[in-house]
Amino acid sequence: MNSPIGTNSTPSQPRHLNFQVIAVTNSAEQKMFLDVPTTVYAHDRNWVSPLRSDIAKKFDPSNPFFQYGRLQQFVAIRDAKPVGRIVAAVNDRLVDREGKKIGIFGFFECIENFEVAQALLNAASQWLREQEMTEVRGPIDLSTHNNCLFLVDGFDSPPMVMMPYNPSYYPKFLEQDGWHKAKDAYAYDFPLDKPLSPEFEKGYKIACKSGVNFRPLQTKGEGFEQDAISLYNLFTKAFSDNWSSTPRTQEEFLEEAKSLQSLVDPDVFPIAEYNGEMIGFWMGLPDYNIPLKHVNGKLNWLGVLKFLWHRRQIDQGRVIAICSLPEFRRKMVPLALIYLGMSGGIQKGKPYKRAELSWVYEDNFASRKLIEASGGKVYKTYRMYEKTLV
Repeated sequence: MNSPIGTNSTPSQPRHLNFQVIAVTNSAEQKMFLDVPTTVYAHDRNWVSPLRSDIAKKFDPSNPFFQYGRLQQFVAIRDAKPVGRIVAAVNDRLVDREGKKIGIFGFFECIENFEVAQALLNAASQWLREQEMTEVRGPIDLSTHNNCLFLVDGFDSPPMVMMPYNPSYYPKFLEQDGWHKAKDAYAYDFPLDKPLSPEFEKGYKIACKSGVNFRPLQTKGEGFEQDAISLYNLFTKAFSDNWSSTPRTQEEFLEEAKSLQSLVDPDVFPIAEYNGEMIGFWMGLPDYNIPLKHVNGKLNWLGVLKFLWHRRQIDQGRVIAICSLPEFRRKMVPLALIYLGMSGGIQKGKPYKRAELSWVYEDNFASRKLIEASGGKVYKTYRMYEKTLV
């Protein structure tokens, strides 16, 4: 982590306000940083606390991010209590890819006070200026493969697993501070009580006749490890041009895959193969936010018991990605994967009543057309913001 920036070096401490923004430099300040969401969401019934240990791990020197990036955490303190936080970061891979000096901010949380929010944003911006950045984008928690985006519409329901959530005043604060929209993304709602159009089953049959094989993801032993490596290779190839995204190392991808291994339902994770090579997948996960809501961010022995108990209440899932290599789209592989994924979710004995496909950028018209043809309806909107650093 970089050397701390004292409060005197940031323009974010209006002296007439009873708070200050400081750079996180020790374990006590780190604890306050991690404590902020508990205050912000104390009365929000829809908030689901991420695991505290997962957030703390992002700032551990062992995080592969530090091989290609640098960051600084800030926390806002009022009356000896944390009331806001932010992280400024430089992801050198993003800078190299976009060919411009663009920094990022993330992990933003703040009480409903614009002056506190502005002070945090100013502190992050000033640090990025000192890193010679000329633009800033966010929210991005170090990488778009982690948590990113602000929810701007659809605050009436909890987020699904691994999706962002925030108070409705966050976007308003950014716009008040002069930030502008960079891009929107959508979450689609899929009710599972309506059958798919016959075209999807037809697409599945065409894909099979074209020599494409389909099977569930392997979830145990060497089979899982082999599939995880194949998924990494396919992800890297298929999504290499995603906006504001940079490739993960295989180490980073496999670490995340292992953390999700025990949570996968193979019936909603079909794989497409051609001549023994993985060429597509439908990545579905049960909505583990339902049991996580009851553990308050801590998987200690009591948290594990609560998680296992409330896990039985899961009745919905999230589709994280539908992927097919371009040369296999004519073989109807995307339609086939949708058919298999949806069929797997509604088969006898499955608890799923609805699914969410998220997130999809607003200008990804090819994917949006396919999703909407299969019955998906936009029900949440998310936004990325940018600002020029002057």
